[in-house]
Amino acid sequence: MEFSVLSCKDSHAGPTTLYNEKFMTEEWNVQPAPMDEHNQRLVDNVHPNDWKNPTPDGIYNLVAIGAGTAGLISAIGTAGLGGKVALIERHLMGGDCLNVGCVPSKALIAPSHLASKMRRAAAFGLTASETSAADFPKVMERLRKIRADISVNDSAQRYMDKGVDLFIGEGKFTGRNTIEVGGQTIRFKKAVITTGARALHPDIQGLEEAGFLTNETVFNLTERPDHLVVLGGGPIGCELAQAFRRLGSKVTIIERSRFLPREDPEASAILAESFKRDGIEVLLESTVEKVSADGGIKKVHIAQNGKAITLEGDQILIGMGRVPNVGNLGLEEAGVEYDARTGITVNDNLRTTNKNIFAAGDCCMQWKFTHAADVAAQIVIQNALFGGKKKLSDVNMSWCTYTDPEIAHVGMYEHQAKEQGIETDAYKFEMAENDRAQAEGETGGFVKVIVKKGTDKILGATIVASHAGEMINEISVAMAAKMGLGKIGGVIHPYPTRSEAIKRTAGLYNQTRLTPTVAKLMEGWLRFRRR
Repeated sequence: MEFSVLSCKDSHAGPTTLYNEKFMTEEWNVQPAPMDEHNQRLVDNVHPNDWKNPTPDGIYNLVAIGAGTAGLISAIGTAGLGGKVALIERHLMGGDCLNVGCVPSKALIAPSHLASKMRRAAAFGLTASETSAADFPKVMERLRKIRADISVNDSAQRYMDKGVDLFIGEGKFTGRNTIEVGGQTIRFKKAVITTGARALHPDIQGLEEAGFLTNETVFNLTERPDHLVVLGGGPIGCELAQAFRRLGSKVTIIERSRFLPREDPEASAILAESFKRDGIEVLLESTVEKVSADGGIKKVHIAQNGKAITLEGDQILIGMGRVPNVGNLGLEEAGVEYDARTGITVNDNLRTTNKNIFAAGDCCMQWKFTHAADVAAQIVIQNALFGGKKKLSDVNMSWCTYTDPEIAHVGMYEHQAKEQGIETDAYKFEMAENDRAQAEGETGGFVKVIVKKGTDKILGATIVASHAGEMINEISVAMAAKMGLGKIGGVIHPYPTRSEAIKRTAGLYNQTRLTPTVAKLMEGWLRFRRR
């Protein structure tokens, strides 16, 4: 998911492009398609058509509005503690992650990686092969099957069995301690708003008329686009652009600045090289002026450094960020302050301006990740039900962009430490020197660890590598345990593994401890031992 909600001035579509105000006040219920056996099974699990809402029974300890990750964790966590909990969902349980985010995107990325390896098979002494347009429908059917299989975990039946009162329908606050859904009033001691976010629809001239895809509709495709034009070089745009290119589509990315502008510039540069090898056309420093359509062809009119460019493609994918779902919730009635662009107003404890109502996840947080919503829900449970004072700012958040190579990060970047007046040292080990990476032909990337100057205290790390999302966890654990970089150098890592690169990075730090004075003392000691 995108790292944060974009403001108008941050839109990749250019300074003249504003949010579609109609879109800002509406909610969007995108239906899964085609309605084959897999999508039917998905719907049967996460929005059963024959569902009958229970009758509200007394006052609930906690009511969660929205059954995405934050709402699901809040509800099942409360029920597991013996609390009386209600969960409200107007569309599909599982939220973005299951239906239009993490699960389907990774199910698409996996075959795209395989297709790339098949194409490069000659480098491994094997016969290379190409994918075809005829493969694409089967790839998408596999995606739908995997999503349906996983949907059991977020199903209405499972949550009912766990003791959660599930209400399917529009939930709307009618007072500071009441919510109406399906003509029934639910009373609560505490509530948490977990309505998530949706893909931003930029107000570009002609875009609505021409038609476009977002992450909410792209997984409904059954035919491979001949030419996919991607607007935006954030995580969503980069992941899907590379996946479609490797599956055989021509792909062009239009980006106002550089790829993944919030990531380490060295990481973005490596990704740019990977895109170049894949044959992805990239237009940086570019803004979209308007879109037009001629039959089945969409024309994207671009301004790049004073030059006008027109691209033609059969599909346009928008990857410009996300907007919080805060409309039609009766937040004014509940005394909850919000902003249509930035979301629900919360303090560090995730409490809103109504002391009995909290918020968690994409509707209120900059970190728009499934795992961030998970930890936020756990904070809400402690603070709402037990009067805790857990703070979101205490969380040491990690994340990963699932391109090839992956880009994973945890903690601070060097520029952030500098802004806080913290002096740093950086230790970097190139994956090209890692034996496992060489054996598997995946040498692009590095491990970079930032420490407080003069110490081995880890402030942050960036890993660019195949499976970087798995590797970053070692750094996260070390930071949580207050384990310094030097100590990682003493941890045994199996050989050959990519994670050995982390140990080698720690070795670079330990080498700096061998000062000239220490070196002379050691030399003298060893000379003495020879006698």
